[in-house]
Amino acid sequence: MKDTVNTLSTVQTTVLNFFVEYGFKIFGALIILVVGLLIARWIGRLVLKQLEKYHLEPPVRLLMVRIIKLLIMGLTGVIAVQKLGVEVMPLVAGLGVAGVGVGLAMQGVLSNVVAGLTIIFTKPFRVGEYVELVGVHGQVEAIELFSTTLLHTDLSRVVIPNRKIVGEILHNYARVRQLDLTVGVSYDSDLNAVIATVRELLAKHPKVLKDPAPVVGVTLLADSAINIAVKPWVAVENYIPAQAELYQAIVDQFRARRIEIPFPQREVRVLNGSRQTTAA
Repeated sequence: MKDTVNTLSTVQTTVLNFFVEYGFKIFGALIILVVGLLIARWIGRLVLKQLEKYHLEPPVRLLMVRIIKLLIMGLTGVIAVQKLGVEVMPLVAGLGVAGVGVGLAMQGVLSNVVAGLTIIFTKPFRVGEYVELVGVHGQVEAIELFSTTLLHTDLSRVVIPNRKIVGEILHNYARVRQLDLTVGVSYDSDLNAVIATVRELLAKHPKVLKDPAPVVGVTLLADSAINIAVKPWVAVENYIPAQAELYQAIVDQFRARRIEIPFPQREVRVLNGSRQTTAA
């Protein structure tokens, strides 16, 4: 019984000595961490409001705020550890070695993040623009730290890792695209009347932009027809429907005004010397 009492007394003394020696240090470290957390949140909100003035992409603003918060909390953690009397330098050295190992293991992920930051800050393209990236066409739907998402014309989505984009050739069509239509008319046609008809049609079509102005003119003297190039500008989202609507409208207008759209012809000679013209 006496041994038990002595043991309890020893434990009690040890606990009391621990709290006397480290209690205030632990309490002080906790206060430092809480104050650091509050300061990090306050500075984060302040920085976020300031960044909104620079019209940065939302991922950039959030990333910068998170980095600032992490830096503040990291500094607070170092101060709290020092308050406990722990040597910081060996800990920092160990974290540095561990960081190198983690960096090597996550090399692909980090390269995507760096490439994403490059895209976000340099802004070679923006959300809503139509681009060609690494051989893929589509409208930019999202730009994130790890990847960029394109919306294809068939409504499928293509997700491209950012490291595949940086350093590659980029074709940015922006928010408008130029249609490249070709229609053939007979050699007997009045070209001025044909071009005027097409221009009138384009001016009335709701999907055709007035600025930039459409381009209409003779592009080729083909075997059976004079080819007229019709190149209006339309919004990216109207590219496919506008192309179909304009082709149909041109055919309807040409028929209404008796403008002939010829079909290819071939002249075939037979051995008896007569000749016959057939459609091909």
